[in-house]
Amino acid sequence: MHDGVIKAVLGPTNTGKTHLAVERLCAHSSGAIGFPLRLLAREVYERVVAIKGADKVALVTGEERIEPPGARWKLCTAEAMDRDADLAFMAIDEAQLGADRERGHVFTDRLLNMRGREETMILGSSALAPVIDTLIPEAEIVTRPRFSTLSHAGPVKLSRVPPRSAIVAFSAEQVYVVAEMLRRFRGGAAVVMGALSPQTRNAQVELFQSGEVDYLVATDAIGMGLNLDVAHVAFAGLTKFDGVRRRRLTIPEMAQIAGRAGRHQKDGTFGTLAGEGAEFTEDEIFAIEEHRFAPLNRLFWRDARPRTDNLGHLISDLEAAPHDDALAAAPEAIDLSVLKILSSDPAIADTVRGRAMVKRFWDVCSLPDFRSLGADNHARFVARLWQDLSKGTGRLGHDFVAGKIAELDQTSGDIDTLQGRIAAIRSWAYIAQRPDWVLNREEMAERARAVETRLSDALHARLTERFVNRRTTVLLRKLGADAGLLPVTIDDENAVLVDGEEIGRLDGFRFEVDPQARLETRRLLLAAAERHLPGLLQRRAEALVADCAADASGDAAPVWRDADIVWHGTAIAKIEGGRRLFGPQVRLDPGLGLLPAPTRTRIAEALTEWLHRAISRDLKPLRRLADAAQEKDAGPELRALLIAMVDAGGVLARDVSGLDALDDAQKHRMRKLGVKIGALDLFVPAMLRPAPLQRWTVLSALCGGMKSTVASPFSPARDADGPPPVGYRRAGPQHVRVDMAERLLAAAHERRARWAGPPRRPRSNRAAPRTPRFTLDPTQALSMGLTTQSYAHLLREAGFVADVPPALPDRMFGPPAPPRWHWKPRRRPDARRPRAGPGKPGARAVPRAGNPFGELAQLLP
Repeated sequence: MHDGVIKAVLGPTNTGKTHLAVERLCAHSSGAIGFPLRLLAREVYERVVAIKGADKVALVTGEERIEPPGARWKLCTAEAMDRDADLAFMAIDEAQLGADRERGHVFTDRLLNMRGREETMILGSSALAPVIDTLIPEAEIVTRPRFSTLSHAGPVKLSRVPPRSAIVAFSAEQVYVVAEMLRRFRGGAAVVMGALSPQTRNAQVELFQSGEVDYLVATDAIGMGLNLDVAHVAFAGLTKFDGVRRRRLTIPEMAQIAGRAGRHQKDGTFGTLAGEGAEFTEDEIFAIEEHRFAPLNRLFWRDARPRTDNLGHLISDLEAAPHDDALAAAPEAIDLSVLKILSSDPAIADTVRGRAMVKRFWDVCSLPDFRSLGADNHARFVARLWQDLSKGTGRLGHDFVAGKIAELDQTSGDIDTLQGRIAAIRSWAYIAQRPDWVLNREEMAERARAVETRLSDALHARLTERFVNRRTTVLLRKLGADAGLLPVTIDDENAVLVDGEEIGRLDGFRFEVDPQARLETRRLLLAAAERHLPGLLQRRAEALVADCAADASGDAAPVWRDADIVWHGTAIAKIEGGRRLFGPQVRLDPGLGLLPAPTRTRIAEALTEWLHRAISRDLKPLRRLADAAQEKDAGPELRALLIAMVDAGGVLARDVSGLDALDDAQKHRMRKLGVKIGALDLFVPAMLRPAPLQRWTVLSALCGGMKSTVASPFSPARDADGPPPVGYRRAGPQHVRVDMAERLLAAAHERRARWAGPPRRPRSNRAAPRTPRFTLDPTQALSMGLTTQSYAHLLREAGFVADVPPALPDRMFGPPAPPRWHWKPRRRPDARRPRAGPGKPGARAVPRAGNPFGELAQLLP
């Protein structure tokens, strides 16, 4: 025992006890503090490093050791403290944990035996005072009051929990449920549980501390070692399972958790969640508010230096009863349970002989159960570990440890899977810290820490992804008096971002809320958008007017698509029919309703002017005909024909056009307007392209004209049963574009002209001379996709007649002769006689079998 000063600093939470211990540590030439959590040890280590330097400060925990040579100040977990260290200052934090069923004997041993040469400090609850008076009568007890007031706020609904609150639950399932509800109501929450790694807990706490989320959902792990900026603590329940049974929290446990509310001189409140069936009693509220708790009369104790000459003595000493009334025998901890299970196995017990092996075996059994598997399952893991440590060199091989660590280096999986991997890697991190267990300790320890860091980052990302809705958090935090300052931007893909979080899309001038947004956040999203979008829409309107005026090309240009005007991929207006084909109107899309009325009027005028220019450009050939039809000197016959062609889209059948009523001057004038006079049709070649036809089809339908379709430009011949598309004519069972039909008929007339010769001599004096016969090559028609039947129909419409020569004996064994044709000028429609079909009077004879052109002769008289 040292003769230094022993001081017990007792009091409730939020009294600055830990801060005082750090000040005293740094004031001495050397020292150590034992903490209940690795997380708290790490936090204080970083503070002391900032004061003393990294080369003089050590961090010693079960899973992490940073021990520079000559380090004089050490921050440790209680279990990792060196009981034989000779240091000027020693402190143990949260000493009231001597009453904990699992770890109490460790804290009791440190309280009784760890002493500094100059000063020893015991930090803990005021309930420790009677025990310290009994066990350490020489200690000076200093009571520190709480800096702020803690008061009861009553039950409150989860949807009305105030910001900067911590909700405490007592099972992982309840934590997940509460966190999910807060995600819906308030945009999300940070999650803190004992099963999380220190890195993950730190990352989640940082979410809360930075203000990114306003709520923290935690288990009772929040009650110790976490310094948080919490204004209110809400209990989701007041019972928990302590490993033995489900019981109600003790008043000191309630106070330890509730005491997280308030920081330094900032007051805090506590209460329960309404509807959960949990309520504080009046006595509990009074005790928590006044910090008056039942004193601790006994602490759990276990022999910290048991005999290790054999397993029997070791177990006997660990189960021995204390010799002081202020101490109670510790319940059987998991390390003792594992020791007894393995000692009962003769195969294992035979390997534990001699003092050194017994001590080594006890160290192996003391491996913490990070995975919380229970004594039986954990004993199997320890037995496998002991098999390797009790043979050969007594150390785990490099490849074996590296392989086990590599197996856990997987960041895929859900929250529970990652938690399991982190617990497993913590076991291997603990193993790797033992130089007498592992070869290449430093390398293996570094690998284990790296894997734990990656798994912790992945778990933090999963928790944040599941329980934090950043968009709602941003809106809830910033909507209000300063909503006008909320930054709203539009990215290159028309996504509307509020403070960097996407809340919807702006298609043209219509704002669409993100479909993934929940119903409870939709109102907030619309409120944020409506507050800032008018300015964005005004700039977009100015850009649209400029693009219309400049006839912009490329992606910025408006596009005429069917009856819509599309800009940047979105329909912004509808085209409506006017009194004239070339005078349509524009009706703006309702999505432009957020714009002021003057801006909408400017857009409508700009779009109307752009549309009329587009019509004049795309339908220029047809517009020329319409303008010519208004000229009085054209004559009524030509004006009527031009009007009919405009109404028909620039294509008119010759037999109904009234062409015969025109004189040569009118026909010449019509040709100068771009009209081609064909054998069967009058048409404007420039209007046969798909784009002009599409424009005319839309305008004609809008003006009440006949709705038609536009055929593909890649297929001049189409099989169809309905009326022919614009610019096509029927040819039997097919449709053929009028310019293609005229090309075939022109080739047929050219063939006829080459075959024309002197008329044949009549058969008798009374018979009329026969017209010249000629043969047509169907290759060109077939290349256009026409069948021989359709080709024959087209030829017949143009006045050609098929004639089959008689079968001659000298050609009996040769190839069949193709049909020969002659041409008769077509009569006017009112003077034509009905055509004769197959089997009717006047029909030609069917050619002999095998003639590939027999179909033509069979169909044409």
